Amino acid sequence: MGIKNFLIEGVSGTGKTSVCNELQRRGYHAIHGDRELAYQGDPETGTPTDGAAHEHHIWRVDQVQALAANQDEAVTFFCGGSRNFSKFIDLFDGVFVLEVDLDTLIRRLEERPEDEWGGKKAERELIARLRHTKEDIPKSGIIIDATAPLEHVVDEIIRQSEANKSQRL
Repeated sequence: MGIKNFLIEGVSGTGKTSVCNELQRRGYHAIHGDRELAYQGDPETGTPTDGAAHEHHIWRVDQVQALAANQDEAVTFFCGGSRNFSKFIDLFDGVFVLEVDLDTLIRRLEERPEDEWGGKKAERELIARLRHTKEDIPKSGIIIDATAPLEHVVDEIIRQSEANKSQRL
């Protein structure tokens, strides 16, 4: 939905939802990918799967393509995690990867209710492993220190996206 489109990624607990909410509060067009685009499916084929499994948390590629092609907005931020990001990452003018230290990550995840992803001990252990291996996030992108206060994190994302209006990040 933007002339410029940016992906905001990171493992669970790094602040993608909070960043999206803050961008929206500031008047930016921001999409909660985990709420608006996600479903359980095979990351390679897109075929829906039964049950909830982290490795099957994917986004609808056709919807991402349609939103990215629509140029009604000057900029759109797509916020969230997807196991099939390789199917649409080339649509973005830039990628921001939120990172936090392990202590901050564990603290944030322990504050989640058990019925929310990352609220269970086994899920927290998986997320900590994924943070370490970085196997679940884009390999290229601008790293954003998401341990900073939310306002600073969003300021940095906006600054970086505006600084690169005429070029791809």
